[in-house]
Amino acid sequence: MEMPLLFGVVASSALVLGALIGVRFELPKRVLATLLSFAAGSLVTALTFELFEDAYQRGGIWRAALGLFAGAVVFTVLSALLDRWAQPGSRPAPADEYRGSAKLDTNAAAQDRAPADASGRGAAGMALLAAVTLDGVPENIALGVALGEGTGGLALLAAIFVSNLPEALVGAASMRARGRPARAVVGLWVVCAALLVIAVVLGAGPFSRTDPETISLPLAFAAGAVIASLADTLMPEAYEHGGPAVALSTAAGFVLAFVLSLA
Repeated sequence: MEMPLLFGVVASSALVLGALIGVRFELPKRVLATLLSFAAGSLVTALTFELFEDAYQRGGIWRAALGLFAGAVVFTVLSALLDRWAQPGSRPAPADEYRGSAKLDTNAAAQDRAPADASGRGAAGMALLAAVTLDGVPENIALGVALGEGTGGLALLAAIFVSNLPEALVGAASMRARGRPARAVVGLWVVCAALLVIAVVLGAGPFSRTDPETISLPLAFAAGAVIASLADTLMPEAYEHGGPAVALSTAAGFVLAFVLSLA
């Protein structure tokens, strides 16, 4: 269990690091956008080669596709509910106008942010914390399964780390901007990190000894949750605040994760 525990701590440490940065510093929006797009590129590699391909090899295309769509549907529905919770009373944006995800409140972590609305009191950050937990649990279980079976996991580890960092940074900054004490904010993200470490250990233990066809479903579910989070949150937010230049950081994240997947 030493290796899964180490990988779990490394992957989840990004949540704590991001929270510490988020409550203490303000970063330019373009830097935040670059971090988000780099994370998106890494996750593309991870969901393709570490999650969906593995699910397909274990359970076949129908089981893998069913799990993927289930993960995407669950994440999309819960993400919409979290956005509504993070921004109560707001009118929905027209279909042809993107106004950003309320839960991924990038503005709160930026140097040139607008004045915060104290009435939200960290709702966006809390919603993002819930979203990170939602897609983080199946991702970390998949990481544990890969480690338990000795099939690598470096690319998935890198993707989880670089996606956790900006999400925790933005979430913690959103909580801080709406009046939550810094110690309480960091504490919440530490609890989330501990939960995800447990998910890695469980993945390397009982889940790795499960029937291959059975484990293919949570692997595909994780892939669906990841691809939905890319389309719903990470990529739109990165492009909105970083412009076309984020394409290069997305490509860089993809290449790095792909190289690690070959290790």
